[in-house]
Amino acid sequence: MGFLEIFGAFVLLYNLFYLLIPLFLDCDMLLALKEKFGKPADSLAGKVIWIIGASSGIGEHTAYELANAGCKLVLSARRDDLLQKVKENCLADNKKNVTEKDILVLSFNIRDSDLHQKMFDKVLSEFGKLDILVHNAGRSQRAIWENIDLKVDRDAFDLNVFSLINLSRVVLKYFLAQGGGHFAINSSLAGILGAPFSGSYTGSKHALHGYFESLRTEKFGKNIAITMICPGPIQTDFLRESFTEKAGEKFGEETQVSAKKMSSKRCAELISIALANQLNEVWISFYPALLFAYLKFYPNLNMIILHLLGPRFIQKIRDSKVTVKE
Repeated sequence: MGFLEIFGAFVLLYNLFYLLIPLFLDCDMLLALKEKFGKPADSLAGKVIWIIGASSGIGEHTAYELANAGCKLVLSARRDDLLQKVKENCLADNKKNVTEKDILVLSFNIRDSDLHQKMFDKVLSEFGKLDILVHNAGRSQRAIWENIDLKVDRDAFDLNVFSLINLSRVVLKYFLAQGGGHFAINSSLAGILGAPFSGSYTGSKHALHGYFESLRTEKFGKNIAITMICPGPIQTDFLRESFTEKAGEKFGEETQVSAKKMSSKRCAELISIALANQLNEVWISFYPALLFAYLKFYPNLNMIILHLLGPRFIQKIRDSKVTVKE
């Protein structure tokens, strides 16, 4: 075989590898390698980590994983009672002797930007520092694109984007003054792909990538780490609170349990590895959603496959049923 034939065979095998690897993993390949060979979550021991949206789902289980790693935690969300329960669970089952004084419950509404500086000052007053800010607050959506009231778009962006950006700007000034810090943003595979029947949500998650990738390039050399976390279908009760096409309305349906959805616990385990290794962007999902993330590098092939499968198929991947009927 000549050089061109060998090179062509190599390119073919390389591409086939990346199309087949999602069959065997529950995350992108770099994250899988870091879980096996990189820094463990325990390397974060002693770090002060502030989790926004820690009362349930992925944020709740991330708190458990980080408590088990020996981190000092600040738990924030709107409902103080749920946060207190998360704190109790962290203390009841931790492997690094995390104590009562290592976990601060700080309940507030992230959408109230006037509280952001005050809340951050409380974090610094309690622990004297902050190492990592984890953004996990947000709501999904189920709606037909053309029927969405513009106020829903504004509400989705206010919660999923602007509240996070404002708090991050408050914290960033501190990080820069201290010589570095780490932001972790819970986006979604919808933040890098186009999820049907979630126009406002998908737009808000794409916006997060725009804001934080801009920050990343602007602060090269400033020791500001940014981890964009992109989960696929995770077993949480997200449908109940999801936006719809009407302002002030919640979707209100129970999320079906499915073996095809990753558990919040497993998702949190992978997030803790991503934090420990300061990865830039991670994809966390089972096949076939993980395959679609890799297919974004093959846009023509991706469009052909999505056209053949149709939006109903993608709905069933996300929700285990058709949630929005056209």
